[in-house]
Amino acid sequence: MEGETVLIAFDSTQQALRAEMLLEYADIEIDTRPTPKEITAGCALSIEFPLPDYAQAKTIIEEQQVVIRGYFRQFSDRYEEIDGKGNRKEQVK
Repeated sequence: MEGETVLIAFDSTQQALRAEMLLEYADIEIDTRPTPKEITAGCALSIEFPLPDYAQAKTIIEEQQVVIRGYFRQFSDRYEEIDGKGNRKEQVK
């Protein structure tokens, strides 16, 4: 996918496949791909989609109660968890 994207990581393959179905049904362009090594998750599948679709995808995931590990974006060749607005999450010290 070109441009900035968001990646959803999961702890369960069942939840990843459920999310894939829901997001495809909503006509969000997704790419199901292996979970990057730097993201600790119980499932080897992740879903990537364009950043402009983040709010819609997040709403669908929440309304359908899909269990996820988190939302991530790549910053300087490294994936970091993001907040509800798509920005880096503040690191708790």
